[in-house]
Amino acid sequence: MAQSGSELRRTLGVGDAVVIGLGSMVGAGIFAALGPAARAAGSGLLLGLAVAAVVAYCNATSSARLAALYPASGGTYVYGRERLGAFWGYLAGWSFIVGKTASCAAMALTVGAYVWPGQAHAVAVGAVVALTAVNYGGMHKSARLTRVIVSVVLAVLASVVVVCLGSDASDAGRLDVGVSGGAGGVLQAAGLLFFAFAGYARIATLGEEVRDPARTIPRAIPTALGVALVVYGAVAVAVLSVLGPEGLGRASAPLADAVRTAGVPGLVPVVRVGAAVAALGSLLALILGVSRTTLAMARDGHLPGALAEVHPRFQVPHRAELAVGAVVAALAATVDVRGAIGFSSFGVLAYYAVANASAWTLSSAPAARLVPVVGLVGCVTLAFALPALSVVVGAAVLGVGVAAYGVRGWWRTA
Repeated sequence: MAQSGSELRRTLGVGDAVVIGLGSMVGAGIFAALGPAARAAGSGLLLGLAVAAVVAYCNATSSARLAALYPASGGTYVYGRERLGAFWGYLAGWSFIVGKTASCAAMALTVGAYVWPGQAHAVAVGAVVALTAVNYGGMHKSARLTRVIVSVVLAVLASVVVVCLGSDASDAGRLDVGVSGGAGGVLQAAGLLFFAFAGYARIATLGEEVRDPARTIPRAIPTALGVALVVYGAVAVAVLSVLGPEGLGRASAPLADAVRTAGVPGLVPVVRVGAAVAALGSLLALILGVSRTTLAMARDGHLPGALAEVHPRFQVPHRAELAVGAVVAALAATVDVRGAIGFSSFGVLAYYAVANASAWTLSSAPAARLVPVVGLVGCVTLAFALPALSVVVGAAVLGVGVAAYGVRGWWRTA
């Protein structure tokens, strides 16, 4: 007999969880983030990638430990609530929902820009509607589509690496030009590149739909992160060796420019298709993650209770998914948010800071607390290394959430 009410069915194994994590990480970011990172740090973007990977590893380890202990939808919203108190859980959930909703719209518009630039908004809305329908049909359908998307994107990225490193235009000397932006540039590059790794949290966010979470989640998160790191490192080295730091910093479409410079312009359309598919994969995973956090917050009364309903047949938070899809579609239809979501970066780092602080409470042993401490310090450092406008807007958005929490508490006690 199908479950109903507000409980989700556990259907995901290790393989499915890894694929969903990769679908979130190996997304459109790698097609665009290398340029801004190179402008910030020159060839030091490779150091930035390493710093981002260390912080991501700490966050992943903390998230895996917490997800195994609290295998429920909501991710760090649940961990913060259980380990630090209701306010910190709420702040993490608010940061995630607001920031990632803007990211959803940005990914949808990225799909539109690659598929049909003249009708980017219309294509974006169509993409949101289609992927919301896929998610509505159940987690297995989402996992199958994600598997196809990941396979296509990895094939495209592998082609880029092979073409670039095998061309006469490749020069290993371009990897040692120097760190043009100093330590600050490396940290800013790390902050920009960090979000290429942030998708591993999707595995923890879907904790209520994972089979044997105590075993599955600690295996799936580091596996997905490790694969993503190898892919990103290979792509960064390949593109940098062809374009150099300055050329990469000027490139609006780094991977397409790299294969063109490498002497294979025929691969450019394939790269464009890969970028569109990658954006679709990111959008699919983002909608999954935001809707599950919405479900968790609705269960606790921070959002309308109707959003906590789970479909009796498809076993998905269908009202939360429809609400998220509607908001994202409205944003994608009316606003170009691709250049105005810096606060999303700040918010996600705040989200992971709460995750590390929560993991710090799990044990009093110094060795067990080392990783959460490094992760917490790393998140705070990268957040404030972001461009000033991103920090200001991100802090303002968090402030709005804090004010809403205070008003809600006052209203309940009045």
